[in-house]
Amino acid sequence: MAYDCVRIGVVRAGSAILCSEFGEQPVSLGDVVALGAHTLCDTEPNGRITVTTIYLDRDYLVDQFFWQHAGSLRDRLDAQDFMDKVYAEPAQILHLGEDRAGMLMPWLDELVALSIGGQGEERFYRMQALLFAVFDVLIPFIKITAMPASTRQRAWIIPTLPRSRRFRPLRPEASEARELLHAAPADPWTLSALAERVHLSPKQLTRVFTEAYGKTPPAYLTMLRAEHMARLLREGELNITAAGRAVGWSSRSRAAEAFRQCVGVTPQQYRARVRAAMSG
Repeated sequence: MAYDCVRIGVVRAGSAILCSEFGEQPVSLGDVVALGAHTLCDTEPNGRITVTTIYLDRDYLVDQFFWQHAGSLRDRLDAQDFMDKVYAEPAQILHLGEDRAGMLMPWLDELVALSIGGQGEERFYRMQALLFAVFDVLIPFIKITAMPASTRQRAWIIPTLPRSRRFRPLRPEASEARELLHAAPADPWTLSALAERVHLSPKQLTRVFTEAYGKTPPAYLTMLRAEHMARLLREGELNITAAGRAVGWSSRSRAAEAFRQCVGVTPQQYRARVRAAMSG
């Protein structure tokens, strides 16, 4: 069977023959099976086998991958593409050995207890700590495809949150520019007009704003408009053209393209997904 998630199966006792994209392979105590989303796998136990399986939402893993490589990835969509290339093998057997696999058992037992006990929200950070401890042991054994991660100029890209940036004291001009954009995102802002309002040159404003918020003012404004447009599509009945105009885009095509860049889907797809979730 296959699942719409990543699975990590730790063999705790017994043995079996697994059949997946790696062919037929035996697994036993000390082995861990890593299966990508939508990867078929069948099991033929040799008598009895005990396995603890962790089911991981792929979007969650993309977020972790983005933060791990935030220095060289443009945004979350870039992280998703790069992760697919790095972890190109959809099915792997990791031979940890009994001793190293034994390190995982107390963490897995506690994770199972917290999951079954329905304490996911109350003990969220403890579960994250346990999961990351498991990752710390497993990741060195996972085969990856070598891919050069070139440093990108993220300031001119328009991602959605989260975004990587340096943390440093804010220049008052940067903070003031941000407040102006948040107060009136639908206004026809130009870089020159915004720079004039905060008494800097366009070049100076671009530098101090990017240092503070990780994006140029135009890229930040586009992100704000996409966020406002998403809210209008969720909560109102405006059509795509009207929603785009309400946040500052006079062209439907420009609104649709900017929204897709920021959110990852078209406005029509976004609204359809929201309505399907609400009706479900």
